[in-house]
Amino acid sequence: MIQTPYLLFLGDAPDQLAAKVAQGIKDWRPDNAVGQFRMEGCNADLGLKDMDLAKAKAAGARTLVIGVANRGGVISQAWKKVLVQALEEGFDLASGLHNLLRDEPDLLAVAEACGQTLHDVRVPEVDYPIANGKRRTGKRVLAVGTDCSVGKMYTALALDAAMKKRGMASSFRATGQTGILITGDGVPLDAVVADFMAGSIEWLTPDNDPDHWDIIEGQGSLFHVSYSGVTLALIHGGQPDALILSHEPTRAHMRGLPEYDLPTLEALRDTALPLARVANPGCEVVGISINTHHMGAAEAERYLKETEDRMGLPTVDPFRQGADRLAEALASL
Repeated sequence: MIQTPYLLFLGDAPDQLAAKVAQGIKDWRPDNAVGQFRMEGCNADLGLKDMDLAKAKAAGARTLVIGVANRGGVISQAWKKVLVQALEEGFDLASGLHNLLRDEPDLLAVAEACGQTLHDVRVPEVDYPIANGKRRTGKRVLAVGTDCSVGKMYTALALDAAMKKRGMASSFRATGQTGILITGDGVPLDAVVADFMAGSIEWLTPDNDPDHWDIIEGQGSLFHVSYSGVTLALIHGGQPDALILSHEPTRAHMRGLPEYDLPTLEALRDTALPLARVANPGCEVVGISINTHHMGAAEAERYLKETEDRMGLPTVDPFRQGADRLAEALASL
């Protein structure tokens, strides 16, 4: 088990979105977030107290969590001095990057010498099956996005909270590093061998009570040429009964791909739904989640109403407004 609470390491994150792992922990498990550690040149800020290692240790932090999700998931050499010092001062390290802590000889040597633990959460620990496509009891919902990092995980967590408040049976099923660090369990989907990705989601969402909802954390985007594979694995392995469309309307292009424009919500609907019906012919699109973080209140309200009128589906920002209307849509299925 990863020891809590955490000191969230933002390193030299170039922007706020690059610190999405730390942001997710701060937003959904605030009791676990003692403070933040930022290096020179960091352009992200969680609004937590800036702490050096000594102050964080005195405040009770037990694990330094690498809260940065950079392209390729690599451990920057610029971070090494801080990571080594953290081990020497009695912190465990936790990371969800593809570049594993345990594969860094210097970090491994210091951890062993100091008696500290390296936690790599993006490592599959189960021999997942190949998907068989058989129908399972229970119900499942998946958020699919026009792009990466548009709020699919926030949608799922907010929906789980709203459903539990209504007395509905639900479980958040983590499929990425941030979700796993928040909940302590899940499938690191983008680290699973391709042939077993859909099977891992079948394993994650097994037979359940007829009225129980598995809320599957979304990943990637069908329209993102770098990460579309994980999305399709979620769609086919998850066999969702319901899809929620997720969108961040202020972006000029796909994240990391300046030559690619974002698709419309209509294009997302018309692409994702037929693919979902391959595995579950009864799947329906039930709502829309809009990330209005970069909009003022009036602009956000106007955009949400215009989208709902155009698409004919309940449209909310689940982080700003809660996900009650999305939960209500699922309750009616």
